[in-house]
Amino acid sequence: MAEVGSRFVRRLIRRWRWGVALALLAPLVFVAAHYRLVPLVWYWSQMPAAGKDSLRLSEYRVTLEAMPLDIPELNTSALTYNDETDTLYTTVNKPSRVVELSRAGKVLRSIPVKGVADLEGITHIEGERFAIIDEHQQQIYQIRIHPDTASLDVIDAPRLGLGILLAGNLGFEGITWDEKKRRLFVAKEKKPLIFEIDGLPDFDAETHTRHLNLNINEWQPRQPFSRFLRDISSLSRHERMDHLLILSDESRLLVEYSMDGELVGIMPLWPGWHGLSRPIPQAEGIAVGRDETIYIISEPNLFYRFERHPAP
Repeated sequence: MAEVGSRFVRRLIRRWRWGVALALLAPLVFVAAHYRLVPLVWYWSQMPAAGKDSLRLSEYRVTLEAMPLDIPELNTSALTYNDETDTLYTTVNKPSRVVELSRAGKVLRSIPVKGVADLEGITHIEGERFAIIDEHQQQIYQIRIHPDTASLDVIDAPRLGLGILLAGNLGFEGITWDEKKRRLFVAKEKKPLIFEIDGLPDFDAETHTRHLNLNINEWQPRQPFSRFLRDISSLSRHERMDHLLILSDESRLLVEYSMDGELVGIMPLWPGWHGLSRPIPQAEGIAVGRDETIYIISEPNLFYRFERHPAP
């Protein structure tokens, strides 16, 4: 009888151990699946050694974390850097406006925008010229922001309608300009896709273009985005490197690609990585300054700055 009781106790202990192990393992499996850690680690292992041909994302550390922006609306989205003014520009979609920021995150001015239903993306082209995206209507508008611009109206602005894979509020969100090849890159948020648009006219209302040779092609990495990126929330071109930076809110990652589709850098935006004490709530905009400082903005109006600090 004692032997039977002993076997029962041993079986009970074994089952208890398995139960505890499964209880501890389940959250880890969920996190690994949610952030797609297995393919991420594989890609990480396949990247070339960091060097002069990349931004060396692994060396960046946060130097300004979660600084609240002085913007009453809590729905900032997108970010772009203007090298000519050495300032940043972000967007607010309700009500639609473009906000100019200093590199320290100080609001310099707020410009209302009429005629846009869902303002989600902005990129600086050159001089006073910018391109913005209306995500809901899938329109790209060219606007001009002068030093004294107090308001904007896109009703008569030059525009380009995309109308590809129409998906309401899950349409095109990220946009960036390639100065070298005079083309735009536009990103679809869900089921990530990136399109390159070249053959664009100068988008100038004063210029009458007789011939339009517009080309829209899908830009693809060597391996599908979907293997480790759940979405794309913003894009930024780095001209000196000729690389493309892609920000993912849901995966909480910043990744760097060469233009031939090779993954050359990964920067997890997770607590404990790159000096972050907390996760970035909803990363919506990415820009790179002339000194290669990286700026990120999150939708609850939080501002982040990352600078390169090589490890000893």
